[in-house]
Amino acid sequence: MQRNILIITGILFALEFYVYQAFKTLTNNNYLRIAYVVITLLVYLFFLYEVLNFKRTDRDHSRVQLISSVFMIFMLPKLLVAFFLLIGDIGRGLQFTFQSFGSGENHFPERRKFLSIVGIGSAALLSGLFLDGIIFGKYRHSVRKVKLKIAGLPKSFKGYKIVQISDVHSGSFFHPEKLQKAIDLINEQKPDLVLFTGDMVNNYASEFKPFIPLFKSIQSKDGKFSILGNHDYGDYGAWESMQEKAQNIPNLIELQKQAGFEMLRNEHRIIEKNGEKLYLLGVENWGEKPFPQYGDLDKAALGVPAEAAKILMSHDPTHFDYVVKNHPSNVQLTLSGHTHGMQFGLDLKNVRWSPVQYRYKKWADLYESNGKLLYVNRGFGVIGYPGRVGIDPEITLFELS
Repeated sequence: MQRNILIITGILFALEFYVYQAFKTLTNNNYLRIAYVVITLLVYLFFLYEVLNFKRTDRDHSRVQLISSVFMIFMLPKLLVAFFLLIGDIGRGLQFTFQSFGSGENHFPERRKFLSIVGIGSAALLSGLFLDGIIFGKYRHSVRKVKLKIAGLPKSFKGYKIVQISDVHSGSFFHPEKLQKAIDLINEQKPDLVLFTGDMVNNYASEFKPFIPLFKSIQSKDGKFSILGNHDYGDYGAWESMQEKAQNIPNLIELQKQAGFEMLRNEHRIIEKNGEKLYLLGVENWGEKPFPQYGDLDKAALGVPAEAAKILMSHDPTHFDYVVKNHPSNVQLTLSGHTHGMQFGLDLKNVRWSPVQYRYKKWADLYESNGKLLYVNRGFGVIGYPGRVGIDPEITLFELS
């Protein structure tokens, strides 16, 4: 991680000389130019100090968040400035190539000043959005209501309400009380069932301890169930021994139990109403490598009738295409998370875009394939960059029919 960040820093530092030209174009005031250089150097020195002092053994996620915040707010947006200047320089080069010498006037200074203003303005706007995402965006939870037709659903479950949350990443929040509004939103839906689809922590089960009272207060008529996500196994943490790591999942299961959640590990449960049954399946994480593939749908579906109505909790949406949709167990609905919508993008009624779509074809909302349904939740929390821009944290309310 440190090596990659340092390489990126070096590239950005080289670009600073280019970006500085835009600032010089806008002002002749030497004091402002000096102030710009000094502030830039201080930001880079601070960033490098934090990177070089980062240790995987640190269980406090604050340093990771600080590093990513500085990068996203102060460094990444400057690429926009360089982009607009590059457009101008390419245009100038083409004009030099095709324009006859001495013919017409050239407006290079005016054009460069305009592009500098556009570039710096765009960078400032992006920085503001990243800052808003940290302060407000990660707490901007909303409820998405989805009506679903499930083949073979018993009459007793018509109108049945299920709340899905995913990817809490509790270690990324330092003030549990700030999530109270989100918990209240869940309870306002008066769900029959609450399902959590993995990644309750970043690495360590202990991260969830301060959140137990909050999540215990979630109300559900027919129970609260959860599964493991790739982060819950502690594979990205640093452990004093293999025994300590091996105890992480049992500890997390116990802590979630204290909050009222029952963990499903390649197994199923039956929800019964008026003698009719809805089957709930939960598998361990199954993702495209290098993510772990512990999920075992064969085991989870053992003894479940193929014609019965079933809902599967599987953290990683790639499991759906690789295994679930063609599996003989005939799972009608799969609920996943994992992608977070990359915590950045556009999520409008008719326009949905995020860089994560180039990694995951199914990354948010509802998909259908081979007559089977997959819903990918945008996530409840954050990881790495401690904010959300354009992709709000999600609480999903399903109404079955």
